[in-house]
Amino acid sequence: MKKVDERYFIRKPDEPATEDIDAVLAEGESILWRGKPNKKSYVWNSALKFMGFAILWLLFDGFAIVMMASFPGMPWFLYIIIGVFFLFHLVPVWMWIYSMVTAGRRHKMEEYAFTDRRIIVRKGLVGARIQSILYSDLTSVNLRVGIIEKLCKVGDIYIVAGKETAVLEDLEDPQFLYSRLQGIANDIKADILYPNALRPGENPGYKTSYRGEDKK
Repeated sequence: MKKVDERYFIRKPDEPATEDIDAVLAEGESILWRGKPNKKSYVWNSALKFMGFAILWLLFDGFAIVMMASFPGMPWFLYIIIGVFFLFHLVPVWMWIYSMVTAGRRHKMEEYAFTDRRIIVRKGLVGARIQSILYSDLTSVNLRVGIIEKLCKVGDIYIVAGKETAVLEDLEDPQFLYSRLQGIANDIKADILYPNALRPGENPGYKTSYRGEDKK
């Protein structure tokens, strides 16, 4: 059995901080690509996401508050009860405002990396949450380009790996990254199912086309 280095879990002074993607790289692991969301698109999406719903909710609650407050002779404690009720009832509006206010900080913390072994996603607000997805676990990779993304020439890549999901938001040159990520995933899975050492020099079945009834 290989002897375990007693200093293995002791961080060296020159090692990066634990919230950095570089800090979670394994020995010999290399970063092929790393990037962040496009800030303009990211902030705009945070502001416009659920904006219509939040404004309608605010208008409805505002109308109800004005109507209730216009009743004469209402006991003072009812005003307190109504105020507390609408304070909680306006939670969707508070969440929308919170999303806009924290967009800059979340953008600063968010970063993505493709290594020669996995996909690493870092997100957070106060602290960082780092997510790792192995290429061999990928079950679906999808590309989405909305209105804001199209105007900013970016796109979102949605990743599914079993029960785990991740979204790489507002990426520049999304079609290129999407195609490369698909290629890496296919190559990794092909190596697992059919290792290089077992592959024949020629494979007549590879990249053949289906010819229906004419096939002989």
